[in-house]
Amino acid sequence: MAEDRHYIRYAFYKTDPAWRRLPLEEQRAGAKEFCEGVESFAEEMMIRSYNLQGMRGDVDFMLWQGTSRLESLQRLAVRLAATGLGRYVTTPHSYLAMTRRSPYVDDHRHTGQEGSSLAPRPRGSQYLFVYPFVKTRQWYRLTRAARQGMMNEHIEVGHKYPTVKINTAYSFGLDDQEFVVAFETDVPGDFLDLVAELRETEASLYTLRDTPIFTCVNQNLQEVLESLIS
Repeated sequence: MAEDRHYIRYAFYKTDPAWRRLPLEEQRAGAKEFCEGVESFAEEMMIRSYNLQGMRGDVDFMLWQGTSRLESLQRLAVRLAATGLGRYVTTPHSYLAMTRRSPYVDDHRHTGQEGSSLAPRPRGSQYLFVYPFVKTRQWYRLTRAARQGMMNEHIEVGHKYPTVKINTAYSFGLDDQEFVVAFETDVPGDFLDLVAELRETEASLYTLRDTPIFTCVNQNLQEVLESLIS
């Protein structure tokens, strides 16, 4: 296709407790090797790192990845798994998706939300909230006009919170969920209020699943990995 569509992966990592029992020198060498592996893909793909320690018990950090080549995601995963740190981490959650144009936002564009490019464009906010999303099958049996009407309400609620930017990726046929949504903001309270208000919209009746939810703190990868060293 002529459109600049990109593959998106949110990879969540958990370190084995044995990692922190390794000699300090071995931990530092393994973390450095992992960091260098990520940096070697910097020109090939978009990669952002986030720290989740203290946010959830099942993950420690996350890499948000975006690329025009599916194989790039695979090669990065193989590279990282072979590093010193990679031998001591698992990926308890990993979501694969792809960008595409939304069928609902043609008349609802505003600064910072939708644009002409389908490449991922992170705002760089301090916090990122990520979750997989699945709608009920009944949603797809509704008429296009009915769905558009409910989405108009949904979009108008979102426009009331300009501090929150949504990044929507689509997983139909690629992964278990239908969408992966990621909300960037510097004001977590605004995101909480947004989600609470969206629960009252008609479209929410057609939500089948929107968990697990991950609260991610934007942090330089070197700092993230340094926090894993004891």
